[in-house]
Amino acid sequence: MLEDLAQRILNDLDRPDTELSVLVTGDDEIRELNRQYRGLDRPTDVLAFPQLDSDNNFGNAGHDLLGDVVISRQRAEVQAREQGVQFDIEMRRLLAHGILHLLGYDHEGSDEDAAVMKELEDKYTLSG
Repeated sequence: MLEDLAQRILNDLDRPDTELSVLVTGDDEIRELNRQYRGLDRPTDVLAFPQLDSDNNFGNAGHDLLGDVVISRQRAEVQAREQGVQFDIEMRRLLAHGILHLLGYDHEGSDEDAAVMKELEDKYTLSG
């Protein structure tokens, strides 16, 4: 399911030949990554590690490697329960969120940017 969704998102957003890695892990590992790379010593639901430079060019990767998305299965389970949605819907939301960040979308810059990102996120979360 995640592989199919990732390919659909990349196709839709004009990156059909782009490669990315997805790691589904637990709270302990994502907490360590969050601490190491963001200085936040707590688990989070999703992390995105881009290989693109600020101009959306492939940097040191030397090929079309977009980056890495890391999802905490435990956070997804908790959030699905809290939101009253199925686990697979929350996993799709987190994957879409991570990929959109890798492609340069940002929900923290402005309300307009957040609205654009949420619209795309909802499109891929709800359409399966």
